This record gives sequence, C-alpha cells and structure tokens, in this order.
Amino acid sequence: MMGSGDAFDLETDIRTRAAWLYYMEGMTQDAVAQVLGMTRARVLRILASCREDGTVQISVTSPLTRCVALERRLESGLRMERAIVIPRPQGDVDLGALIGAATGSYVSSILTEGMTIGLGWGRTLSASLSSLPQRAFNKLTVVSLLGGLTRASQFNPSEFAWRFADRLGAECFMMAAPVYAPDARTREALVNHSGMEDVFSHAERLDLALVSVGELSPGSTLSRYNLASKEELASLTRAGAVGDILCRFIDAEGRLLDHPLNDRVISAPPTMLRKARRIVLASGGWEKTAAIRAAIRLLTPEVLITDETVAEALVDA
Repeated sequence: MMGSGDAFDLETDIRTRAAWLYYMEGMTQDAVAQVLGMTRARVLRILASCREDGTVQISVTSPLTRCVALERRLESGLRMERAIVIPRPQGDVDLGALIGAATGSYVSSILTEGMTIGLGWGRTLSASLSSLPQRAFNKLTVVSLLGGLTRASQFNPSEFAWRFADRLGAECFMMAAPVYAPDARTREALVNHSGMEDVFSHAERLDLALVSVGELSPGSTLSRYNLASKEELASLTRAGAVGDILCRFIDAEGRLLDHPLNDRVISAPPTMLRKARRIVLASGGWEKTAAIRAAIRLLTPEVLITDETVAEALVDA
C-alpha cells in the first residue's frame, strides 16, 4: 500500500527522469513522452516546471565579450569588487527573472557557514530562489530588512525571507510590522519594540546585504500592492524621487527625500546597510536606470548585477 510520501517520490522521479532524458541524453520531447508513457504537452509542462523551480539549472560558460567589457568598465569606473552584466534580452522575456537567476548563482558561489544575510524584496530577488542550492548551512542567519505586506504575495518581503532561509536551512528573522506605519509616531513605537530591536541588531552585523531598487511607474511593485497612492506617487515625483531602496525614496543624487512616506517606513536605513561587509545590488531595466544610478551613489555596493542596457547607460554617464 502506498503512503503519501510514495506519491510524492514517484512524481519527483518522473520529473527528474524527464529532465535527464531531455537535457542530458538529448532526446526530443516526443521521444521523452514515448519513453515515459505520457503526452508531449505534459512533458513540456514538466520541463518548464523543472526550469522554474531549479531542478534544472542551465549556465552558459562562454562569456559574452560585450558584457565582459562592460563589467570591467563598471568595476573600474565605480570602484566595485564585481559587476555582472547579462545580455540584452531578445523578445518578450522577463528581465527580472534573468537578473534574479544570475543573482542566485552569484550568491550560491559565495555562501559560507556562519553568514548573516540581509534581504530586500521584489520580483527580481524572488527570482533568485530557484538558483540557490537546496542544502542546509551551519549557523546561517537570514534577516528581512523591511516590514511585510498586509496581504499575501509571492513578493511579500517576509515570505521571500522565509523561503530563502528555508532553502538554505537558515534561521530567519523578520520584521513583524507593515512596510509603512500609519504615522511617524507609530513607526517609532514599532521600531523600538523589544522584538524588533533584535531584528535590527542582526541587521547591524550583515556579511551580505542583498537589495534591489524600485521605481515610480504605474506598473511598479509599489503601485500594484497599493503601498503608495497615486497622489503620494505624484507627490514623490514632484519632490524629485527617482526610486526607492527598501521603500525609502531617494533623488537622482542618491539622497533620502524629506517626505512623509520616508518618515513612516519600517526598514533598515542606508546607514545600517552600509555597515554590511558586502552589498549586492541586483536590478535592471531601462526604466530603472536613474534609480540604479542613485542607489549606487547612496550605497556604493561592492557588487552590481544588471543588464546590458543599464550597464551601457551607467558607463556612458
């Protein structure tokens, strides 16, 4: 009699066999379907799922000359430890997913036991999960660097931090508060709560801070999850905002804005982030160029992971 675990193992076995036959033995999708006794449509779904959840990870080992040249120029011009530039996508491709995959691969290459890792949020960083190893690291600590959303989402900062920690077998510290408090006074009360002080204490001692940037368009994450109203976004634009780091808004020179939303945000401030031994800024897309440039001025990250279009703009500037 089969137990519940047997069904799961059988499904895992089928997925792994399909991936092996297609990617390692070079079979066609029709041939894989015939060997496994299933339809070609199901094989397609399985292969797509294997790519998405990290069962199959594909890397291109030959460097793209143009991107490598941009990386060296960024490293020299911005005095960075490392720049990683992915090729400009062709067609309707999710750029955030590509940058996220590159981010996950980079983080995987530097993971060591005993690290304390601080996490931002967003689609790009969430896409890094599938490129992380599924293994437990001894005494690894993950810290969410900002409050959570009041409605569940795959891009919720708390959910992302928990999934990141779970993948690596790490202890996880989360800011048990909303991203934005209703007013500055409430924010101060929440931040000074004993439980929150412990989270901020860990955020003061980061080996790695992994962050992205946001922008102010109607399609931004801030807008989709109603973190800022249209009126507030318009007010931020008039005040000179080009984007945000951990939901703190900055101008083109990388300065924090004097704005009510910044007074209400519950997240690690830039002064705390800059104490990290290594800051990794992962973000891309032409619409974020100004925000990325401003974030570099604010944080002086050791590592930048972006796309060819943004890299060209940064180099030209």
